[in-house]
Amino acid sequence: MLRGPYLGTLKWMKAPARDLLEFERVLLDRGEVVVGIDEVGRGALAGPMTVGAVVMREELAPPEGLNDSKLLTPAKRASLVDPLTRWAFEWSLGSVSAQEIDEWGLRLALAVAATRALDGLTSSPTHALIDGSFNLLRGPLNVRFGASAPPPLQYHSLPATTIVKGDQRCATIAAAAVLAKVHRDALMVSLHQEYREYQWAQNKGYGAPEHLEALRRRGPSSHHRTTWNLPHRREA
Repeated sequence: MLRGPYLGTLKWMKAPARDLLEFERVLLDRGEVVVGIDEVGRGALAGPMTVGAVVMREELAPPEGLNDSKLLTPAKRASLVDPLTRWAFEWSLGSVSAQEIDEWGLRLALAVAATRALDGLTSSPTHALIDGSFNLLRGPLNVRFGASAPPPLQYHSLPATTIVKGDQRCATIAAAAVLAKVHRDALMVSLHQEYREYQWAQNKGYGAPEHLEALRRRGPSSHHRTTWNLPHRREA
């Protein structure tokens, strides 16, 4: 245990600033075109999953206040959209619907959404930084699907680095998450106008108590993931 004068010193010490460009810098220094990738909506009961992709070709300091989108208020996320779109060399979003999630399963649907995000870019990234512990660009092997086959996962061989808690450690990943979440949240708020009973303007399709109770009263809508373990509708 530290005693005496050390206590006063520690009281005023500041935590070192996070280097959100640590991963990008290494890649940029060797000439890579970097794309940060993250998803939102994976755990929701309704609505799409959306994947953001943000490209960086040169080292530029990210906008002040950038962080894990889940740690930011809605107002802060919204205020970052314009600075992020000006900061990024390029960015794109890709989504899969609830029906596609039901058809292909969560893991393959994630890969399709990530593929669609990269399809929306005009540049050709050479290395991906991906939030989490698995590569979103690669689908599971030997998957059986129903009537509609998914599109080819044409970026499955793109060199990639997965980063646990990447949305707190990596600027391009954090930017991708913020842009994707603002977009998806706005969509769920717009859907609320037609499906008010589920209170999506407040819960964004996640399993909040009022959403679960509405499922028990009215059953699922066309935007629900019906293969998931949704509450059963109560009989009248």
